[in-house]
Amino acid sequence: MSPYQLRKARDKYNYFNILNSISWNLLVGIIITLFALRLDASSTYIGFMSSLLYMALFLLPLGKILARRFSIIGIFSITWILRAFGMMFAVAAPFLEYAGHRSLALLFILLGVFFFHFFRGIGMIGNNPVLSMMASGPDRGSYMTQIQIIGSSIGMFGSFFIAMILGMEPPIFVFSILLMIGIITGIISGNIIRQLPEPPREQDGQRMKFFEIFKDAFQQDSLKHFIYILFLVVLVSGVTRTFVVVYAREVFEHNDGLISLYSVFGGLGYLLAGLSVKFLVDRLGAKPLFLVCLIIGLVCVVPVIFFPVSAINNMVSGILFMVFLFFMLNFGFLGSEGIAQTYFLALIPPEKTLDLGILYFFIFGAAGAGGTFLAGIFLDFLQFIGVSPFISFKILFGIMIAFAVTALAMQNKMKSLGSLPLKDALEVIFSARDLRAINLLDKLNKAEDSQEEEFLLGELYDTPSYLSINGLLERAGSPRLVTRLEAIRALEKLKSLNAKAEKALIDDITQNQYTTAYISARILGKHGCKAAVPLLREFTASNDFMLAGEAMIALAKMNDVEYRPQIENIIIETKNPRVKIMGVEALGLYCCPESFLVLLDVLRNAEPHFFLRDEVVLSMSAILGTQKQFYPVMVKYVADNSLAVALGIDEADAALEFCNTIIETKKKGNKKSIHDLSGYTEKFQNIIKEYMKNKNGEELSRWIFELPDDFFVSGVIAKHALSETVIDSEFCSFNCLRLMISHWAAQKLRELAAKVK
Repeated sequence: MSPYQLRKARDKYNYFNILNSISWNLLVGIIITLFALRLDASSTYIGFMSSLLYMALFLLPLGKILARRFSIIGIFSITWILRAFGMMFAVAAPFLEYAGHRSLALLFILLGVFFFHFFRGIGMIGNNPVLSMMASGPDRGSYMTQIQIIGSSIGMFGSFFIAMILGMEPPIFVFSILLMIGIITGIISGNIIRQLPEPPREQDGQRMKFFEIFKDAFQQDSLKHFIYILFLVVLVSGVTRTFVVVYAREVFEHNDGLISLYSVFGGLGYLLAGLSVKFLVDRLGAKPLFLVCLIIGLVCVVPVIFFPVSAINNMVSGILFMVFLFFMLNFGFLGSEGIAQTYFLALIPPEKTLDLGILYFFIFGAAGAGGTFLAGIFLDFLQFIGVSPFISFKILFGIMIAFAVTALAMQNKMKSLGSLPLKDALEVIFSARDLRAINLLDKLNKAEDSQEEEFLLGELYDTPSYLSINGLLERAGSPRLVTRLEAIRALEKLKSLNAKAEKALIDDITQNQYTTAYISARILGKHGCKAAVPLLREFTASNDFMLAGEAMIALAKMNDVEYRPQIENIIIETKNPRVKIMGVEALGLYCCPESFLVLLDVLRNAEPHFFLRDEVVLSMSAILGTQKQFYPVMVKYVADNSLAVALGIDEADAALEFCNTIIETKKKGNKKSIHDLSGYTEKFQNIIKEYMKNKNGEELSRWIFELPDDFFVSGVIAKHALSETVIDSEFCSFNCLRLMISHWAAQKLRELAAKVK
């Protein structure tokens, strides 16, 4: 479908889901369980009735047979209408109760639920193909979760509506009225589904026989392990969510209205789970969110084991505990069920959606039906042998905890499908910066004009997150230059890049000279992309001087020492001041002593360009290993050039004060070391004054030459170059150079003092 057709189809499908959710909640939601409990149904009855929801899924092969002869949408629509009609049996149940036939009334409820799920089971053959068709596109996970959000929202408000009605202990015929409303909305929803386009059909050659589906699935390790995990999760989810209603009724003795109110909080839990998953699934992937929901569900069941019997009769603690339990069970286990389907559809090939979809629902049905039915029998058996309901539920929920732990232990065998690892996903969930970045990316996808895009990209620049890479790369291909610039600029703030981002930046360098290429070169250098080295070397000679400069700096950051001589040649030969400045900065990053002489040559001809001169001096200080300490001094000098002499002498005075303190505190130390240090400090102040004030560096040259060779981390070349530079009258005319050398000498004196033992 085209984007327009998909949008229109989604609108109809959303409308269908709203009415379908209303019908579901009024026909087979918590209301039918409360209805049966009102007629004193046993746990076995509740378990069997709940198992029908899952057993209906075994009718999917019948639906598949019908789908070979009729349209999938037609089957979907007709069975949805028939399932609503099937609940007419349950509508008649209150009248049988009034007539004194309670057992028959319970039978009619069971018949209504049976026919509802019988037709639903056949019609479910269309669920996965239709959902897969509606969820096509990059927002697949987000849209599938949106469907769940619609259902959970309706469920929450429906439960509140039911709680308000049942809380007043109304006559039993009120159940008939509620069921009739559910039947009407169900019929309407069945008619709406008829308006959707027919999903793609599988080819004859792709059709698989029933047992071949299972054989094919269990031959794939990733799918096989997921089936095992899904079975355990659905079993635990079905049992806990079904019997928490009975738990509230039998252990806490709460009425229908209160239990319906708990369902409101259950719906809220599912709604929040859906909203959370929708917000995160397209960024984190389905697997980690599936595991997070499973962990939450597991953790919330544990308090049932330790809940004290003394707190049961306390109304406040009982209500708060049940609110917590309904909320967290739905958030955890229903959330994990929802995201499991997203994971499953991503795991299987699209052409096998129909066949393997049957397998999915078979597993779902087997786990849910078997779990709820056996749990009901198990509870009745425990109570039959004299175990109290309070202890019975502790045992049941303890078994469910064991199953959930087993499922969690098997998670390492699940394929990631491009998802983040669980640890990284948890870091994102608990990171305000990453969550804000996801929110900005969602807004960026909905941006309606380039100005809004520009603003949001600026916000993403201030909120660097690895999760934003794909969104930024999409905007890096925008037809608008400003948008491309902002998108690529935002990539620069990220701590790391993936292979896709590196390739995109390399392509940008080759295709977008004079526009964004220079930013891409800078980013590749910052992140150490070795694959870009040959290309960056090539573009150091580009006519795009911004790109040429950034390419040289990038190569220096990646320590491409083999290309350093070529950069030196470019600096000497170019007439472009910007290229010279950036080349000089690159030499400072290399920190190679051999470049010191090249920098001196550049400085000799830098007089017309003040910033070039300053950059040369800073690069020299980087080679000498003092740039970090010298930079604040340089800033003061640039602000007021007349301070050069004072700043140089201040550095000497501070160094001498430090040395004298060392000499005083270590008088009893190594006398030879103290004597040697005194020899260096004796005339140091006068040497620096003479050099700074009178531009006479003869004494300083001798002082430098007398320093031990092994004391020069920058090499002997720098020592000789400095000792000659300070006596060169041409270089002595550069105040900033004299200041840098004086500062360097003061730092060396400090280092000598620090070595005194």
